[in-house]
Amino acid sequence: MAATGTLKENLEKVAPYRAKIAERGVKNFINGRSIPALSNKTFNNHTPIDNSLLCTVAEGDVADVDAAAQAAHDAFPAWAALPAKQRRDLLYRVADLIEAHAEEIALLESIDTGQPIRFMSKAAVRAAANFRFFADRVESANDGLALPAHEHMNYTIRQPIGPVGVITPWNTPFMLSTWKIAPALAAGCTVVHKPAELSPVTAQCLTELMHEAGIPAGVVNLVNGFGETAGKALTEHPLIKAIAFVGETTTGSHIMRQGADTLKRVHFELGGKNPIIVFADADLERALDTAVFMKYSLNGERCTSSSRLLVERTVYDEFTAKLAERVKNLKVGHPLDPNTEIGPLIHQTHWEKVSSYVQIGQEDGATLMAGDGQSPAGLDDGAYITPTFFKDATPTMRIAQEEIFGPFLTAIPFDTDAEALEIANGVNYGLTAYIWTRDVSRAMQMAHKVEAGMVWVNSQNVRHLPTPFGGVKNSGIGRDGGDYSFDFYMETKNISIAFGNHNIPKLGD
Repeated sequence: MAATGTLKENLEKVAPYRAKIAERGVKNFINGRSIPALSNKTFNNHTPIDNSLLCTVAEGDVADVDAAAQAAHDAFPAWAALPAKQRRDLLYRVADLIEAHAEEIALLESIDTGQPIRFMSKAAVRAAANFRFFADRVESANDGLALPAHEHMNYTIRQPIGPVGVITPWNTPFMLSTWKIAPALAAGCTVVHKPAELSPVTAQCLTELMHEAGIPAGVVNLVNGFGETAGKALTEHPLIKAIAFVGETTTGSHIMRQGADTLKRVHFELGGKNPIIVFADADLERALDTAVFMKYSLNGERCTSSSRLLVERTVYDEFTAKLAERVKNLKVGHPLDPNTEIGPLIHQTHWEKVSSYVQIGQEDGATLMAGDGQSPAGLDDGAYITPTFFKDATPTMRIAQEEIFGPFLTAIPFDTDAEALEIANGVNYGLTAYIWTRDVSRAMQMAHKVEAGMVWVNSQNVRHLPTPFGGVKNSGIGRDGGDYSFDFYMETKNISIAFGNHNIPKLGD
């Protein structure tokens, strides 16, 4: 059961977990064994709460990735051939163990990333649901189609692509790791996982729980390290057939270049500058709740956040005034405090990036309604920042174009449906869009025309696991979720069988 106590109680609960991590550190996990980096190098991992040391982390490099890729390669034939029901039962067992360790996972994730416990308490539940969902689909993963023709019976099957690399980000890393690893295992692939160097703690937890569940040695391997060394080695390794990556758009382009020589298949979940479009006829109170939640939950560090607020001009002033008051009332504090709504950002360098956009927005002429780009009083030791809200921006301002990835919202007025659509589509990204209107025809037209991989109408982001997840333009390539995941982790093979003595052209007779 996840942590639900007071700050004092949660600090007491996390203390033994933190002491354990500090003593043992975070290691690599290759071919069923927890081991240091082959070079014995480590790097320090600090909590964004107060910048104190959490643990040392194995600094993997080319040699570690090579060992992990070889282990995944060697383990692949047996794992792919394992009867589907056995593979299914192992994934169920992983889900059970995740739930049994939910409190430890939530507490460690909070102190490692700065994410409030009110959100991380649900992370393990979501992660377990991911494993169960794909476990349910193991037996049908290789199903295909019957495609009869006049003289042949054609049918398709799906087969696992082979060892895959999974590179995950530092925002909600535990859940996002399961979102990639669970379908890969269900498909019959083996995995080399490279977590973000800023949040490595729960990746080790997940790997250990998978092996405790009985996942065979070599099927899942963990290599910690930096993107320019361990990450690059993984994307270039000839034994790795595909790379599933969640993270920044620029990094995605690097990975595509690095994987080109080995013709790697890639799946990218990248950045976003997502619009929430509020029309005057909408339920404005519910739209307001969505605008605040989708931007300021998870510290604003989420790719699907609604970072641009487009409001019809007739209700613009009233709506933005109410929103500014809500932003000013957001509770910033220690992430293990259940009352905290916004915790510290992931790292001081990221704090500096987010903070810099306050000055940028003011210089460009937008109106600052909440926030000052500084740490709230009494929270100077960590990477805490005051939630920010700008209004009266123009569509071309940097704060309306660039992904800031923090508790930072930009509002833009519009007069017509066409103008709203033009503003919404006028960025390089296209991950999600949120549309608020009571007009069904308008909602459908906007949903069809907005450039986004996912659209929610009169709703916040509510995930339904069978549906596709992914973006267009600079927001990604490919789709996750349901059977869409298997399109990436599996190859489709067509088999054609002749009915009888059909004509075969003769040559040289």
